Amino acid sequence: MTRDLRWNLGALGADYGLFVVGLSFASQTTILPAFAAHLGAPNVVVGAIPAVMTVGWLLPSLPAAGHTETLVRKLPFVLRYTVWERVPFVGLALAAFFLAGRAPALTLGVLLLTLLVVTGVGGVLMPAWMDIIGRAIPVTLRGRFFALANLGASLGGFAGGLVTERVLAAVPPPEGYGVCFLLAAACMGGSLVALALVREPPAAAAAEPVALRAYLARVPALLRRDPNLRAFLGARACAVVGQAAGAFYTVHALRAWEPPASEVGVFTALLLGGQVVGNATLGWVADRAGHRRVLVTGVLASVLANAVALGAPSLAAFGAVFVLAGLQLAAHSVSSLAILLEFAPTPEARPTYVGLGTTVIAPVAFLAPLAAGLLADAAGFAAVFAAAGLAGVTALVLLVRRVRDPRSVA
Repeated sequence: MTRDLRWNLGALGADYGLFVVGLSFASQTTILPAFAAHLGAPNVVVGAIPAVMTVGWLLPSLPAAGHTETLVRKLPFVLRYTVWERVPFVGLALAAFFLAGRAPALTLGVLLLTLLVVTGVGGVLMPAWMDIIGRAIPVTLRGRFFALANLGASLGGFAGGLVTERVLAAVPPPEGYGVCFLLAAACMGGSLVALALVREPPAAAAAEPVALRAYLARVPALLRRDPNLRAFLGARACAVVGQAAGAFYTVHALRAWEPPASEVGVFTALLLGGQVVGNATLGWVADRAGHRRVLVTGVLASVLANAVALGAPSLAAFGAVFVLAGLQLAAHSVSSLAILLEFAPTPEARPTYVGLGTTVIAPVAFLAPLAAGLLADAAGFAAVFAAAGLAGVTALVLLVRRVRDPRSVA
């Protein structure tokens, strides 16, 4: 292992890990839905939280990929704009401290705008950041890289979940949530420092600039040439629908059993505990057996989470839902982006495949949680969990029967 490889494994791992720890203090599965529920948000607004975050992460990537391919060095581009993935959490904390008590509806607007800015900037930068990963870390180490970075983040986030419980027990809402958002911003600040220390490897010659319309016009032909990619994107879309119930696990538990607000910290700790288990095992699986197998595991965990949510007789039993959701998140973190690097036929095409594999899913990822919120209002949470479970089963069948691991195809 070369000196630069060891350095970059540490720097990129710290960047990724600290960013994920920061997100644990603003978890879209536990903290953010609970904050929204405290503000009196209806179910459709709770569903809008993952919808806004997901569309932000996914939609801008393909339009940004064309520009990314024209850059010889990607790191300066990422550093120039990534501050806007971090600073908005300070504004959200201020809203929790000074605005939520007087204007809860306006605070909900601030929450959604904050999430759109954070994730939208992240979506623009995603192809560039993943290209740096692709050049800095060999394919046979990427699974373990993401797994170990997530494992460290999950352990930190597990501790953070316990801190969150203490904070919310000691500081009543909405101010307690403001403290959580400040902790998120602090961790993400440390992530930025680590990212700035990365030694970016040299890239191949930059692509010639192409007008956005001409660049996007290439996409249909690319999809026609690659039936395996089409099958994967179909399975991925079904899996996203299967995960749409995630935002409602916490709200359902709070309404069904009425635990104290501090229980949200326990939910977060269980979620991160599931991620620890997943990350401790799935990176090894990805490097030796391929990322497809990891994604199958994640979808299966999602199906089981919805099944448990439908039948859990007590709050203690319902805790298994968060463990399974954490396992699904670990599988997603380890393999959902890394597998796109392997679908790309050449290193130069990686930004396009990362962008395509994210942007194409964005409409489904945006609409599914909103539809889940409307379904929850119309028919209750059980209908949401059942529909999500059915979509997950469909994704599982597609992944097993139609999708071949791109590493084995190559």
